[in-house]
Order: sequence, then C-alpha cells, then structure tokens
Amino acid sequence: MSRLVNRILLSGLVAAALLVCSRPAVADELLVFVSAFAPGDEGAIHAFTFDGDAGTLKQIHRTSDVEHPFFLAASPDGRFLYSIHAPGQFGGEQDELVAAFEIVSRNGELKRLNQQSTRGTAACYLDVDATGQTVVVANYLTGSVAAFPVNEDGSLGESVSFVQHVGASVNPDRQTEPHAHCFVVSPDNRFVFAADLGIDQVLSYRLNADDATLTPARQPYVRTPPGAGPRHLTFDPDGEHLYVINELDNSVTLFDYDAPTGILIEQQTISTLPDDFDGTSYCADLKITPDGQYLYGTNRGHDSIAAYRIDDQGRLTLLGIEPSLGKGPQNLAITPDGRFLLCANMPGNNLVVFRIDPETGLIQPEGDPLSMPSPSCIVLLD
Repeated sequence: MSRLVNRILLSGLVAAALLVCSRPAVADELLVFVSAFAPGDEGAIHAFTFDGDAGTLKQIHRTSDVEHPFFLAASPDGRFLYSIHAPGQFGGEQDELVAAFEIVSRNGELKRLNQQSTRGTAACYLDVDATGQTVVVANYLTGSVAAFPVNEDGSLGESVSFVQHVGASVNPDRQTEPHAHCFVVSPDNRFVFAADLGIDQVLSYRLNADDATLTPARQPYVRTPPGAGPRHLTFDPDGEHLYVINELDNSVTLFDYDAPTGILIEQQTISTLPDDFDGTSYCADLKITPDGQYLYGTNRGHDSIAAYRIDDQGRLTLLGIEPSLGKGPQNLAITPDGRFLLCANMPGNNLVVFRIDPETGLIQPEGDPLSMPSPSCIVLLD
C-alpha cells in the first residue's frame, strides 16, 4: 500500500494514538506533564505550560500524592492521565499500580480517580489505545504485560488480560529472564507490541479495545540482534515502519510494518554512538517528528541525543549526535508543530528544550536547562 493511501486511511487513528508525545496540531501554548521519579512526597507529577513562540517552560502545578511515577500516558481526548504509582519501593515485592487521574483544568490540576494493580513489578511503560477504552502496561522486573478496561469516567477496571513472557538471551548480566520494557498500541489500533529487553524480542498481540483483551498475533514475535536489548519502540506517522531503540548495544532497529497482518520485517540496525566512543552507555528513548522526517534517540552514559534523517523507505541516516546537557537522558517529547524537542535528564535533574532545524534536523538548546527532581517521562497536550 502506498504511503499516500496509508496516510489517508490512518490519519485519524494516528492523530489519537500519538497524543502522548505529538498530536499533529499546532498550539501556541501546550500543557506539559512531567513525572518526578522518586519516593514519598518527592515523587510527583509536575505540570508546566510550554510557550511555542519562545520555547520556554513555566511550572504551574504539582501533584504530590503519587510515588515513583516512572511513566505517564494521556487519553486521546486529553481528559485523563494515567501514571505508574509505586508506594514505598519501586521494583520491590509488591506489585506496582496504575493510577488514573482526571485532568481538571488547563492549570495542570489532577484529580485521582482510582488505581489498579499492574500484576507485576518495576512497571515502566503505559499506553492508551486510540479509542481511550484500553490502557496497557509493561512490567520490567517480572517480564509481563497487562491490559485494563477504561470506564466512562476515565477510571480503570481490573486488568482483564495478562501475559507472562518467557525466555532469555545472550547477556549474562541483563538477559537471564524476560524484562518487558514497553508496550505500544499500533497506529491502526489493532495490535500491541512489546519490546522485551531480556529476551531480545518484540512480541505482538491482537487488541480488542472494546473489552481490553489481548490475544496472540499471527506473528507472535520478531527478534532483534542478539544482546541488543530492545527497550522502547515507536511507529512513523504513516504507520508503515516501526523503530526500536536497543538499550544494551546502543542501536536503533527498523522494521517494515504490514498493517493488515501486523507482521514486522527487519530492515536496518544503526548505531546511536560515535565510532570512536569506548565508554559505557545505554539507550533509553526515541521519538519521531510529526512530519516523519527525523528520528531522535537518547544515550545515557554518553549523555547525548542522536539525530537521524528518515528517507522514503524508512531507512535512517545519522545526522549528528548532540550533548543532552544533563546526565542520563531518559525521555523525549516533540511538540506537535515539530519545532521543539524536550529532553528529561533523569539523574541530571533537569529538563532541556531543543529547537529542531526543519531543514537539517539538527538540534540546538533553547535557553538554559530547567531544574526539577528526577524527570522520567514527558507528556504534551495541546
């Protein structure tokens, strides 16, 4: 199917599914939620406004009754926010929780609706399907995924689907058991894909959003290079390609995506680091501009952001690698107009705004980094 046909067929669903980090619309001022990954009162969800003209963030609210909110996801209509919640210890003996919040107003105030068990530990990723009826979660430490039905008021029902991953891979320190690191709904809303760092696989499930049920897909999984450690994945805006950032070998792997069948076909793996780097670094996150021209991925250790051009076949060409201006770049978000990239340097305790050059794809910092404790996830709402 041609890129033009896919763009026409998928444009509505893509607009909803990509809300978390880039809804394809232009807004002068965005509402921004950033999680502070910490215990007790230090753990919180910070709300900011983002001035799309000046490229600046201004804090407007702080919700503190949520601990270790490692990852966030918003409903497609922008009315609800879902967060990991781990009272006491993250990745301990007790299962983590998913907390549901109503976004009360544009001042960033959140009203807690309820919470449900993730049925696993070290819960590290959330996504919401395009209809807003299903929330999915990945549990890193226990290597499992689950799905929750969403009630009409935005609250969550108990998980109705749960899958325990099995297996291992070649890294004796990090891959002796499954470690599901993300769980992402496809742009057509028919499949959910899990990147499992522990077994070097991207696993595929069919999604029935009406009742939040998961069933094995025709192609149950694909492998990434041995020892790669797939961490996060994202689709291009046309829904024709899926990109996986590999934490352990510092690379990005491209798969062609066949929407009717959900089948993935590996096409390319490219490094995120300079050829002469010989230190220790681990990838974390990746994001694509709304026009599908550029992809960015983070390096923790090298503490940088790699920028790539995406060609008509989805293939990547490295443009440059720029400092993230903070230690451990954990999460990225791109504004809906594609002009700015926001970076959360979690151990560096800051947020950085970069301006994206639309002609070259290269990034430059816009102003000074903004201090905040342990930022781990960024959500943009127009």
